[in-house]
Amino acid sequence: MRNIVLTGGGTAGHVYPALAIWEDLEPNFNGHYIGSGGMEKDIVQKVPSLTFHQIDAVKLVRKITLKNFLIPFKLLNAIHQAKKLLKEIKPCVIFSKGGFVAVPVVIAGAGLGIPIVSHESDLSIGLANKIILKYCKVMCTSFEKTALVNKKCVYTGQPIRKLVLSGNKNNLLFLNLFDKKKKNLLVVGGSSGAKFINEMVWKNIDQICALYNVIQLCGKKASKNVTHSCYKQVDYAENMGDYLAWADFVLSRAGSGAINEFLALNKPMLLIPLSKKCSRGDQIENAKLFQNLKIADMIEEENCDDQMFIIKLKNLHAKEDEYKKNMKKIAKTNPNQKIIEIINQVAIK
Repeated sequence: MRNIVLTGGGTAGHVYPALAIWEDLEPNFNGHYIGSGGMEKDIVQKVPSLTFHQIDAVKLVRKITLKNFLIPFKLLNAIHQAKKLLKEIKPCVIFSKGGFVAVPVVIAGAGLGIPIVSHESDLSIGLANKIILKYCKVMCTSFEKTALVNKKCVYTGQPIRKLVLSGNKNNLLFLNLFDKKKKNLLVVGGSSGAKFINEMVWKNIDQICALYNVIQLCGKKASKNVTHSCYKQVDYAENMGDYLAWADFVLSRAGSGAINEFLALNKPMLLIPLSKKCSRGDQIENAKLFQNLKIADMIEEENCDDQMFIIKLKNLHAKEDEYKKNMKKIAKTNPNQKIIEIINQVAIK
C-alpha cells in the first residue's frame, strides 16, 4: 500500500479532524503522522494504525519578544527534520490540518515534490495556513465564504469523526444524577479548558441548575470542587459523542471543529468565543456567522456579565425549535468523502 503523511497540531482542533479523515483512508494507505511533542503526540499515539514521528515545533508568539528572532533558525531546523523523515517514508501525498506544527512539514514536502492537500477550519485563514496555501495543491475549507479567497481553495465542510456522530448517552454511567424533567446543557471548555466559561458557570451554578441538568467538561487540571444537584464535572472526555448524544444544548467556545460537530448533530448552542486579547479573532468570526444564520447565540467576553449570561441561557431554551429548524435547512454534505476524493486525485499514483 502507498504511504500518506498527516500533519497538524497545537490544539485538539487541528488533530481530531485529521483523524476523522484517517478513519476513511486507513484501508487504503499506510498512515504516518508528523507532529511536535505536544498535544498531537498524546492523541495520535493512541491510534494503533498511525505511526507518529516527532519534529521540533516553531511557534510565532503574538507579541514583541526576542523568541521570535529565533524563528527562522528553528524553522530551518524543523524543515530539515521533516525532509529527512519524508525521504524515509516516501508518502504519495501529505494531508495538513494546519497549525504551526504543519508549516515545516509542508515546506519540506513541497521541496521534495510531494503533493499537499490542506484544510482550513475557520472562516478566515490563519497565519500558518496562509503560508501553507503557497505550497499546497488544494486547500479545503469548512465555510463557503473562505473558499472564495483563492483559486486553490475548495469548499468541503469540516471533517467530523464517526465517534462524534455515533454517540450513545447510555454509555455515561452517572445519568441517574439528573432530573428527567429538565433539558440537558453540556458545557465544553476544549481540551485544555476555557477559564472564562468555567468561572461563569461556577459563579452562576445555582441559577443554571435551576434551568438545566449540567455536565461541564472543564479541561484537564482545571477542575474545581463544585457540587450541586443536577451537576456533573468532568475533566476531559475522549468519548465526546456520548456526551453530545445526552445534550439538548451546548455552551462552548467557538472553535470551528467543535461548532461544526454541534451543527451536524443539531445541537443549539450558546457561544462565548475566545477574546481578541488572546487570539486573532477567528472564533468571534465563527460565532457571528452562526448567530447570523440563526443557529446559535453568542456573547463576547467583554460584554458577558452574570445577568446577560443567564438571559442568554434562558433564550437558548426559548429558541430551541427555531435553531433546530434552521440547522436542518443548512445543506448536509459529506465533508470527509469530499476531502478524500481530493486527496486521491492529487496523490502520486
